[in-house]
Amino acid sequence: MGRQRLVLIDATAFCYRAFYALKGLSTSFGQPTNAIYGFINMLNKVVKEEKPDFLAVCFDVSRDTFRQKKFADYKIQRPPMPDGLKSQIPLIKEIVSAYGIAVLEKEGYEADDIIATAVARAKEKDWFTEIVSSDKDILQLVNADTVVRSPHKDGDVLYDDNKVKERFGISPSQIIDLITLSGDSVDNIPGIPGIGEKTAVELIGEFGGLNNLLKNIEKIKSEKIRKALGDNNEMIKLNRELAVLDKNVDMDLDLDKLKIEQPDAKELFRLFKHLEFKKWLKDLPVEEEETEGLSIVKLKDADLKDLKLEGGELILCGDGADNLVFFAQDTLFRVDNPGVGLKALLSSRQVKKTGHDLKKIKVCLEGGGVSLGGLYFDTMVAAHLINPAKSEYGLVDVAWDYLGRISGSQGVDNKNAVNLIRQLRPKLEKELSDKSLLSLFTDIEMPLAGVLARMELNGIKLDLALLSRLSRDIEKRLAGLIEDIFAISGCQFNINSPKQLRDVLFERLKLPVVKKNKTGPSTDEEVLKNLASRHKLPALLLEYRQLTKLKNTYVDALPELVNPKTGRVHTQFNQTVTETGRLSSTHPNLQNIPVKTDIGRNIRKAIIAASPDGCLLSCDYSQIELRILAHLSRDENLISAFKENKDIHKATASLIYGLPQDDISDSQREVAKRVNFGIVYGLSAWGLSRDLGLPINEAQGFIDAYFLRYPKVKEYIQEQIDKAEKSGFVTTILGRRRYLPEIKNKNQGIRQFAQRQAVNTPIQGSASDLIKLAMIQIDNQLKTRNLPAMMILQIHDELVFETAEAHIDEVAALAKDKMENVLKLAVPVIVVIKKGKNWLDMEEYG
Repeated sequence: MGRQRLVLIDATAFCYRAFYALKGLSTSFGQPTNAIYGFINMLNKVVKEEKPDFLAVCFDVSRDTFRQKKFADYKIQRPPMPDGLKSQIPLIKEIVSAYGIAVLEKEGYEADDIIATAVARAKEKDWFTEIVSSDKDILQLVNADTVVRSPHKDGDVLYDDNKVKERFGISPSQIIDLITLSGDSVDNIPGIPGIGEKTAVELIGEFGGLNNLLKNIEKIKSEKIRKALGDNNEMIKLNRELAVLDKNVDMDLDLDKLKIEQPDAKELFRLFKHLEFKKWLKDLPVEEEETEGLSIVKLKDADLKDLKLEGGELILCGDGADNLVFFAQDTLFRVDNPGVGLKALLSSRQVKKTGHDLKKIKVCLEGGGVSLGGLYFDTMVAAHLINPAKSEYGLVDVAWDYLGRISGSQGVDNKNAVNLIRQLRPKLEKELSDKSLLSLFTDIEMPLAGVLARMELNGIKLDLALLSRLSRDIEKRLAGLIEDIFAISGCQFNINSPKQLRDVLFERLKLPVVKKNKTGPSTDEEVLKNLASRHKLPALLLEYRQLTKLKNTYVDALPELVNPKTGRVHTQFNQTVTETGRLSSTHPNLQNIPVKTDIGRNIRKAIIAASPDGCLLSCDYSQIELRILAHLSRDENLISAFKENKDIHKATASLIYGLPQDDISDSQREVAKRVNFGIVYGLSAWGLSRDLGLPINEAQGFIDAYFLRYPKVKEYIQEQIDKAEKSGFVTTILGRRRYLPEIKNKNQGIRQFAQRQAVNTPIQGSASDLIKLAMIQIDNQLKTRNLPAMMILQIHDELVFETAEAHIDEVAALAKDKMENVLKLAVPVIVVIKKGKNWLDMEEYG
């Protein structure tokens, strides 16, 4: 049997390294994760490659160590640990412990001293030790039983006795002498004046070490060095004391307890889910589902009539009639050769359906000709409503959150899925009830799931010939742009290569570096906009990027997404993505088509009515978020402006500038417009000054003037922040919640972001609730009246219908009535209706 192997990791140093090496990593709720991600990557690499028997991760506890007491300036040049890193250290320790790996630390000592103590004790047990560290002082521990691995991006360096000699020209035991003489800039250990590393190595080599050197100062050839050593006896003594690692830290250290234990998969799953680390979830062991003896009973389609489920409930899972599994009457069923019986059961509105993502199941079934009615309880939708801040709402994720069960990151089979849904339903229902969300779930979110399914099935018709012409036009424009870019830059290069672009902008053209990322100077959109006033090239690059994005994302992509059976594009409307309750759309995203560019407008023009006697109807709320702000704040001036049907931006400009509305210029109205909308999103003076090109003090003056004229808006903003701080969440008009745990974060940036969310969420979320209610009622009336019209798009505050021209009056009147009156506010709700053959060329209607 070989020697036991112990690996010791200098954790604090690597946490710092990861924190500064990786930028911009954080969770959706604002928790920085760059240090965690980088450190755990390093830890996994060590475990995988070294396969140690015993492993410990060693941390510094605080800056106040015995060295600080000896030398007040020790490490004084290091600033306090950044808040962004400080918040990650406890999480790193939690993950390390969950991996079954020991964490070692002791107040008053550095990680290096703990490592030195562990190395000494390992030597007593005749163990071999590998230290993972990039610190120079740790090399003093290298000997026949101990090596140091120093990780580098270009390849790790393994320091044994020979490697230390090769790198420094001295033995590991002389590293202390080297630091004593030449100092250590990392730890702020001052060297002896006039002695750098090269001179120190020469002196150590010539005299065999520091002790002999000090005994033979008179033999040193350089008078300057003789004097420096003679004049600094106390500094030499102090430096040595600072450099020597303490091998006898008084701590409870049983090396046998450093054996790597089995990971706590549930705890790792919890932590990785919380930190939104999808990468590592898939590596966790899967927990077998407890199906409590359930086995699937196979039924013939004709036997379904004997189940007597009218007024009852079934839990279902599957993406088609032929692989559907459902639970009813305490039994799990699958139907062989599904036919009329299953279709009747699934379409019945009297049989309540429970499932996970019922909208998707409905779309899949109805795409195969099987109707699904009676959507009753969706565990995915319920979980999102209870906590809209989660990054994922798959069945595996929800099962972990509410059942504490790991079911594998890749999902579960239909049988086990039904079992999980069966267990989740009562827990989620209780949570909804406890948080006063049950009516919102029952009256809005569940009916909406059916509406969205129909919209997805409806799809939209595209003018493919127009998109083809548009693609060719963009290709020509791009070709001309590329020629201009090369001509202005004076060379040809790969425009899509950040590295080559950096060389052109900052080396060849000598433009100033605006900001940096981990690979060098940034060339992102913000940087190019900043540089556009200095040189023509950045503006051309912005245009190139915009055209390329539109071409790839929409112009060329949309035709590829046309369903060959229907001839239409079927976007997916997502109910469980945003924290405010807003819908999003994907595959393709039709809510984000730009309207301020000619290309974006032409993409809208390509969305058309399918038949010659049909048309599109756009119903758009007018300034709905400002109207909701007026309703929530109860500000008399704001309410009065809307009740009197004033131009709200002119009305605000009139108050800010103290002028009659008729005297307000376009530029003054634009300022007021920015302030009006900006207030809803937590506008700052800096943001307004940036958007309008004003001095910050002038921008602050506009904001102050706004609050002076709309005082209750200011009160509302403070009330929302106070409410979030007190209760931890804010609500919409209909009670939708958004939790804001970062409202008390010590990091000012994170805290202010949460404060803006506290103000905006009730406004944006209420607007979302309003249009959802309208969609449900309009959809119901379209079916009840059997109108030849269908809802095809929702773009936040706008609904788009496809209808027959002959029925446009009835459809427009229906949509306007429901959208304007479904929820009464303190101000009038106005809907602007337009019609046209395509989504661009529309004229106001009614």
